[in-house]
Amino acid sequence: MLLALTLMLSITSSSQQHAERTIDEIKTEAVHRAEVGQYPLIGLDPGDVKEALTSIHTRDKDEWAAAFIGVADRYMNEAKSLEKTDPVKANADYIRAWRLYSFGRWPIPASAGKQAFLAHARFWDPPLEIVRIPFEGKEIIGYLRLPKNANGPVPLVLAVNGLDSRKEDLSESFSAILPFGIGFLAVDGPGTGQNPIKVSENAERMLSRVLDYIATRPEIDKNRVAMHGVSWGAYWATKMAIVERSRLKGASAQSPPTDTFFQKDFLMNHLIGNREYLFDQVPALMAIFDNVKTVDEMAEVLPKISLVKQGLLGKPMAPMLILAGVKDTQVPISDIYLLLDKGDVPKTAWINPQGGHLGRQVGVWPDPRIFKEVIIPWLVHTLKPVE
Repeated sequence: MLLALTLMLSITSSSQQHAERTIDEIKTEAVHRAEVGQYPLIGLDPGDVKEALTSIHTRDKDEWAAAFIGVADRYMNEAKSLEKTDPVKANADYIRAWRLYSFGRWPIPASAGKQAFLAHARFWDPPLEIVRIPFEGKEIIGYLRLPKNANGPVPLVLAVNGLDSRKEDLSESFSAILPFGIGFLAVDGPGTGQNPIKVSENAERMLSRVLDYIATRPEIDKNRVAMHGVSWGAYWATKMAIVERSRLKGASAQSPPTDTFFQKDFLMNHLIGNREYLFDQVPALMAIFDNVKTVDEMAEVLPKISLVKQGLLGKPMAPMLILAGVKDTQVPISDIYLLLDKGDVPKTAWINPQGGHLGRQVGVWPDPRIFKEVIIPWLVHTLKPVE
């Protein structure tokens, strides 16, 4: 229904707006992104993508999901059969299956990849712990990993996903911080994945509850906790750097929306039919809010989320690393410059003049390189012990 709605919106949108990609355009672009390792197909085998796409003839979400599930199931079944005889190959197959399942639910949930991810995570050492945090009659589910053989409480990064990524993706990436003696807790942001609440003006209370939980774990140094967020997750990281500045050593944020992103003009002229996003960004946005079904309803609710509208920008905040691309069409660079100009402490900025969303630049600054060379070093430096 959401996909059908998007098509209708595209047809009725003003001449200034771009139409969504057709199914043939989506298929061509998906294969290209798999071949060059571009989000959201990083790590997917182009052959697997092509195989799945041969079964897709429309933009129907169930058809899309079924095609990728079909390919993923083959690797999932093979992995199960190899666990005892060839655990290395089994792990590789679980990863392959998880990535296919994950892309099968793009950009909103349409298939379950958690089974494959958790099967893959069983091979991790140190192990992944699933934490369940009581919250308003429901629960917050997170993935926690702590470094091995730690002497005393360890620092921690609280990582929050974006609109279409999930805590599983963050857990895969943040495994790289464990050798530095730093752990991580990955959670789904409001409105996404297994988060118990939708996006609202005070949905960050859920992340404050996670900080409460972190403070109860004796293995974690509650005085050395930082946050990381991508895109929508970067919005929450930025907001938490203000409202929870006393409990955070710092926050890294990739392309955090702050004000212009939330205005009707940007929604109508930049987000609908956005070509940097593979497809269906507006339906994905609608899905993270409660009872938002039309563009007009989206245009009414989005401005309330603005950090300017909420009177937060300019207040004291924790130190931040802010990453962005000048050519980002999803979050305007003006939102980044506005954030850099506010607050009471110096910020570190990594701005790629040739970069798009999150600062990505195909073939030059792909996601893994940014993560390894920019984000991890800043977090390690921020969380190092005070001498």
